[in-house]
Amino acid sequence: MRLIQFAVFFSIVLTIYSFVNYYIFSRGLRTFEQGSLLRTFYISGFWLLASTFILGRVLEKVYLSHLSDLFTWLGSFWLAAMLYLFLAVVLVDIVRLANFFVPFLHQFDETFLFRNPQWITIGIATTVFFVVLAGHINALHPRIHSITIDTGLESEERNELRIVMASDIHLGTIISTNRLSKIVSQINELQPEVVLFAGDVVDEDLAPVIRQNLGQLLTKIKAPMGIIGSTGNHEYIGGADAAVKYLSTHGLTILRDSMIQLTDKVYVAGREDIESKRFGGVTRKSLKEISASRPEGSFLIVLDHQPRAIPEAMENKAGLVLSGHTHHGQMWPLNYITTAMFPVSWGHKLFEETHVYVSSGLGTWGPPVRIGNRPEIVVFTLLFNK
Repeated sequence: MRLIQFAVFFSIVLTIYSFVNYYIFSRGLRTFEQGSLLRTFYISGFWLLASTFILGRVLEKVYLSHLSDLFTWLGSFWLAAMLYLFLAVVLVDIVRLANFFVPFLHQFDETFLFRNPQWITIGIATTVFFVVLAGHINALHPRIHSITIDTGLESEERNELRIVMASDIHLGTIISTNRLSKIVSQINELQPEVVLFAGDVVDEDLAPVIRQNLGQLLTKIKAPMGIIGSTGNHEYIGGADAAVKYLSTHGLTILRDSMIQLTDKVYVAGREDIESKRFGGVTRKSLKEISASRPEGSFLIVLDHQPRAIPEAMENKAGLVLSGHTHHGQMWPLNYITTAMFPVSWGHKLFEETHVYVSSGLGTWGPPVRIGNRPEIVVFTLLFNK
């Protein structure tokens, strides 16, 4: 059943991917003269780029190497370019459709661009190139977001607890040694007492993580009270047991429908990803079951990768829910979709007495590009009365 679900899912994705690429290609092809050298370059260059993402993903499975890395990188950038080329072509077609009903383009017939339409295609492609480049630079520079929460609780141990939280690092071919080294340095500079990862620490395929020994870099994170995480959908897509085992052997405590006591007043519960049934055949426990042993008058932090179970967290009087998954769309205008899909797409929101924070993520999935939002590391300071 699981194999059939994957086959259906990827068949749909491949069909959409092929249709979008053909739509972009066919519109651009019209602007080049038959038999011209530019037309030949356009045809060969377009389909070479359009095939790189699929080739990279296949090669990662059968021949993990520098060649697979090259195709994966090119293909990932192409995904971002494809989105904005698609939007540009749709916009052009809307203008053409408007002109069909209310002719107005004839007044531009003698302009240079209308006599040389290939330059419209070249101009759009050049603009998209610089947009994607700017988005890549943006994706490399996470911001630090600081939030203070007064728990209203008395603690015999401390006045405050300093937490660094991140989600959606997506370690793999794209987020690899250099990026992870910088992430570790940034986390250490914040001097956390504990680090919390809200899922998708690794991307689907664990092989690139192992090949580059990225786990060794994770061990360099300095947090006296440990590094605690939960599973995300990408751990499950690639095989949650293997991912958790790897992360656990490199210093992370992954809570799988379980809870631990962090201080005299603070407990941390980590939930299996809500897609665990679909991708792993695992039905996750209720938060009530997970937190049954928590005493009254304590503060519960819930790591739940996807921000879909907020009402359940409220019912169980969770103090803070930490999620990710949305990437806040990662690239405009997809943030409008995630905003419509989730109670919170990004940021801090209070639901009665339950604080919810949904991170835009620290890494990227697919394109190493962020347009319209920034990656982030979040610092929480929990305050107590002593």
